[in-house]
Amino acid sequence: MIDIKLLRSDSQKFYSSCKARGFDTNILDEFFSLDVKWRENLKAVNKLKHDKNVITSDISAIVKKGENIDSKKADVQEINEKIKSIEDEQEKIETKRNEIVRLIPNLIADDVPVCKGDENSKIVKYYGHSKVFKDDVDYFIENSGNSRDYTVIDKKPVDHQSLMEKYNLVDIERASKIAGSRFYFLKNRLFKLELALINYAVDFLSERNFTVMEPPFMINYASMSGATDIETFKESLYKIEGDDLYLIATAEHPLASMLSGEILEESELPLRVSGVSPCFRREAGAHGKDTKGIFRVHQFNKIEQFIYCKPEESWDFFEELVTNSEDIYRRLELPYRVVNICSGDLGSLAAKKYDIEVWYPSQGKFREVVSASNDTDYQARSLNIRYRTKDGNKFVHTLNSTAIATERVLVAIIENFQEDDFIRVPDVLIPYTGFSEIGMERK
Repeated sequence: MIDIKLLRSDSQKFYSSCKARGFDTNILDEFFSLDVKWRENLKAVNKLKHDKNVITSDISAIVKKGENIDSKKADVQEINEKIKSIEDEQEKIETKRNEIVRLIPNLIADDVPVCKGDENSKIVKYYGHSKVFKDDVDYFIENSGNSRDYTVIDKKPVDHQSLMEKYNLVDIERASKIAGSRFYFLKNRLFKLELALINYAVDFLSERNFTVMEPPFMINYASMSGATDIETFKESLYKIEGDDLYLIATAEHPLASMLSGEILEESELPLRVSGVSPCFRREAGAHGKDTKGIFRVHQFNKIEQFIYCKPEESWDFFEELVTNSEDIYRRLELPYRVVNICSGDLGSLAAKKYDIEVWYPSQGKFREVVSASNDTDYQARSLNIRYRTKDGNKFVHTLNSTAIATERVLVAIIENFQEDDFIRVPDVLIPYTGFSEIGMERK
């Protein structure tokens, strides 16, 4: 939720930000129309209360004189009725205005590229050495910031689903039979590799001062709507029929809402927490996209980073989150690029977002594995999370970033580490797996 005082004092900034995001500025027009009426009513009520006080004072004087006060009492009654009428209207205006405020998106940061689609997002950096099929070289160069750090291969890499089936690592057909499309049974060494990724990320973040936890996998409407723009994204969420509960789409949502309504001590900040959880997404609107394999599924596991901090420190912590994620993928030996997401693809909460996109050789594309966002005080205002200062309570800033979304990283490993007769395991994961390669296994 935005700061209404800031909106009133610098309305043009919000109009410019909404236009950059591609949001309809009519929502701002509606807010200001209601706000003008609200302030007019407030002045009217205050004047009526003043008039009432004057009449009440007159009544006291008249009573002392022993004179009749019936006409004055009628005046007071008339004023009370006017006040009630305006206050009833004011309550409706406030309700509508508050609904609109929740729909106004966060202000974008100054260095966010202004454009409509993600194809126009700015490449910040590229890291690693990619295996690039000969037909994909031009695409790779253009989308890696003209990097020359790659090896051209003449044989197109095998896709991850074919390799998973070859090595008996997944059963999608039986999962589809019992749950529908975009579900899977993960098997044998691929399942162990997923556990290795989770344990590796837990150790990594623990060493970087994160409190690692398993959150609830379901949260109520108030928590979900405070943590995200639920009205926009409710079609992607799974609602529990008959209960005020939603399956979480990311650990960010319970991590953000767990401190709702609380006031922290300044000494508690920054507060770094990490959530390990399954994520449930309906993937509404994704019909026909990534239908093969396990890249885009309804259920996956993810390790999320989350930070509460003081406002003046949030951009430093944004860099910290991105650095953490980069270090994870460097140690996994996966080539990637960092992208500054353009204004039209930010959503409502983030003031700025960086995506980390890994190179997938068989797809010949960079695909997102990490999203890191600074939501400034927007999310904290919706959830009413503050901290004490000598100058009064202030809203914290909240930031979030993926550490590892396991299924997408498994696909990246399969594609980038495939050999003729096996899949190599990244060195950093071998202590967690107990094996260095994945090959033919007994069915």
